[in-house]
Amino acid sequence: MTLLSEPLQFSSDDTATGGVGHVTLVGAGPGDPDLLTVKAANALRNATLVLYDNLVSKAVLELVPASADRVYVGKVSGHHSLSQTGIIELMVRLAKGGRRLLRLKGGDPYVFGRGGEEAQGLVAAGIPFDVIPGISAAQGAAAASGIPLTHRDHAEALVLATGHLRGEADARTVDLDWAQLARPRQTVVIYMGVATLPVISAQLQAHGLSGDTPAAIIERATLPGQRTIVGTLATLPEIARTHDVRAPALIMIGTVVSLHAELGEPASAVIGCR
Repeated sequence: MTLLSEPLQFSSDDTATGGVGHVTLVGAGPGDPDLLTVKAANALRNATLVLYDNLVSKAVLELVPASADRVYVGKVSGHHSLSQTGIIELMVRLAKGGRRLLRLKGGDPYVFGRGGEEAQGLVAAGIPFDVIPGISAAQGAAAASGIPLTHRDHAEALVLATGHLRGEADARTVDLDWAQLARPRQTVVIYMGVATLPVISAQLQAHGLSGDTPAAIIERATLPGQRTIVGTLATLPEIARTHDVRAPALIMIGTVVSLHAELGEPASAVIGCR
């Protein structure tokens, strides 16, 4: 018997009115526990059952009481502990069994966290829920690296995109609106794009964005060991390969990246290449 296969084995001393539980979708922020909202921190300290993702930091999890049930439902490239459908089904089963549960997600639940899908699943099953937003990975990386997401002299718009592969087998590709992403005077932040960075770089240049456009990768933003790797749209893929960049990492593209030299962290934490 496992927590995933038999979730209703959990105790029901926190059963909600009418026998149906409640789900709270909580944004864990970019990793540094000091960046949690007060509401999120309070929810964690009072949790009795937590379903958490791969990108939730250990420091954030330490706020959960030792007596609480914890279920890891994280997904990393090539290995999912549970499918997204399975996660939603588990949440519904637990809530219908009378449990109040906290669904803990890295960053903000509604920014590439699939929180919208989970909320829809709860609504369809008649499960009450609420959402506690979190500082997004993009916001955390911007503040920690000294790269403003917007700036009057550089970026009048901010575009968030995901760089992971879609499709099946040999047909898998990065399916983005490249023409939109290649527009000038904007900041482009790409989540989950480390593995597909060469494709991203090539496509943006093919759609008119200069290869000299400043670009950066922020690895483990707000966490110990954070690295900011700066270069250009053309050079960033090779720089990332040379320095063995690993997820979690965000890609930032736009002239705002040039401000990193002025506003960024100490040089010892920076790898700068042109």
